[in-house]
Amino acid sequence: MQDTRPLALTFGAEVSGYTISSTTSSEDNLAIKSIWAKHKLLLFRNQNLDEETLVDFSRVFGDLEIHVRTEYLSSDFPEVLYVSNMQNNGKKVGILADTEVGWHYDQIYLPRPAVGSLLMAHTLPPSGGNTEFADMTTAYSELPEEVKGRLDGVRAVQSYEAFNSAYSVPTSKEQKKRSPDLDHPIVRSHPITGEKALYLCPGMTTEIVGWDAADSRAMLDYLFEWTIQPRYVYSHAWQPGDALLWDNACTMHRRDPFDQNHDRLMKRTTILPPAELAVPV
Repeated sequence: MQDTRPLALTFGAEVSGYTISSTTSSEDNLAIKSIWAKHKLLLFRNQNLDEETLVDFSRVFGDLEIHVRTEYLSSDFPEVLYVSNMQNNGKKVGILADTEVGWHYDQIYLPRPAVGSLLMAHTLPPSGGNTEFADMTTAYSELPEEVKGRLDGVRAVQSYEAFNSAYSVPTSKEQKKRSPDLDHPIVRSHPITGEKALYLCPGMTTEIVGWDAADSRAMLDYLFEWTIQPRYVYSHAWQPGDALLWDNACTMHRRDPFDQNHDRLMKRTTILPPAELAVPV
């Protein structure tokens, strides 16, 4: 690691002089963890990762989740989820084909939500499909104090079914059993750094627990608009060989649509927090 270059005003960094491999030293691993904790979003350019290396490097940061959408997992490495509009013999290769994908946190709908995700560009269209990230730590810190007070101890319902209805394909009965609606704190403390961040997203957060429906809707709409102000958002235009590692406890993301006539294949791993820090608080 020779250098880091800021990606946005408040978060994100490009790491140069570093090649992701399965055999990085413990010193390099510690350095990457430290940089990730500081910047929340790391970009590695010009990488050439096979699935085994993708999985091995991801395990540096924690246990890996086997995604609920098992039909879109790698047959060789089930820790790898395919995000793609491509088909093989008429069968969809991956999830979230080519339309817009709204703002969301990965797996906020699970009791042990992911703490990180690593996404590798495999096949890219000539344009479109940009991914945006929002810095939910700074967004929370700059909220009016009156709003922070109203959110203290408040929880909200997270629904994978709501996300699928808007942006994806329905889940099977077994997948629904694995991902029922549940509630998490709207403001969570990061399981590693302890920093507070807003923990909600338009794609999956449906209501505030115990609030009147109108008050709940008004507050959620206010927070959704607040968090995507330009000063909190970084937009990434993908290049071949890009790998992005984001902190899924304090950043949400979305994707632009792209031309369905062009193939796009991304490969993602999902990193879990330590078991003793699994439940958001």
